[in-house]
Amino acid sequence: MEDPLIQARIDLAAALRLAARFNLNEGICNHFSYAPPETTDRFLVNPFGIHWSQITASDLLLVDNAGTVLEGTGELETTAFCIHSRIHMRHPKAACVLHTHMPYATTLTALEDTPLEPISQNALRYYNDVAYDPNYNGIAGEVEEGDRMAEAMGDKRVLFLANHGIIVVENSIAKAFEDLYYLERACQVQVLAHSTGRPLKRVTDNIAATTFTKPEVALEYAEAHFSALKRLLDAEDASYAN
Repeated sequence: MEDPLIQARIDLAAALRLAARFNLNEGICNHFSYAPPETTDRFLVNPFGIHWSQITASDLLLVDNAGTVLEGTGELETTAFCIHSRIHMRHPKAACVLHTHMPYATTLTALEDTPLEPISQNALRYYNDVAYDPNYNGIAGEVEEGDRMAEAMGDKRVLFLANHGIIVVENSIAKAFEDLYYLERACQVQVLAHSTGRPLKRVTDNIAATTFTKPEVALEYAEAHFSALKRLLDAEDASYAN
């Protein structure tokens, strides 16, 4: 039987490369992880020191919740371990966890009392599914800080970290990347709207709450979108799958 982690490695490497392509990353910083189905004690994560635009499937580390590298030879960053191990242990949907400092989303984390508002179609995807951590506590170097982030996130699929960045949690790599992709665009629209100095025009709550509410459609769309983006990578450089 084929190891289910093989395809997961390929997809996670593709997500990292695509994040670099669409400016959803920050060089070698930040981290994406994936835990096999029904698993909370080990996960794949990108190693420290390899730029996302050059990552390959074989570069990814398989680590356990004690911080032991089970497969791979790269360096496990302490922050990645502290955040991802705790969220994988505590979040009900935590198959894929993406943490990054993408520019427009991070801008919103630096503004006082500025939640993601339902002012664009992309923002409606996250209606009532965003949590906010109001205090920056420095770089997460202890598992207690990862526990604190996991508690702040609860069962939401997006967490805005004050003065820091965001965390996205989903039950598949395709859906997590889809969230990252459209979340940044929603934040960009909001930042641009704020820059005009004029009031924001919100979509009414009843419309916002009933938009993008069919999980099976969301999954189908996310998988189709992610597959199309991977084909772009394949046409230019398929080395990420190695």
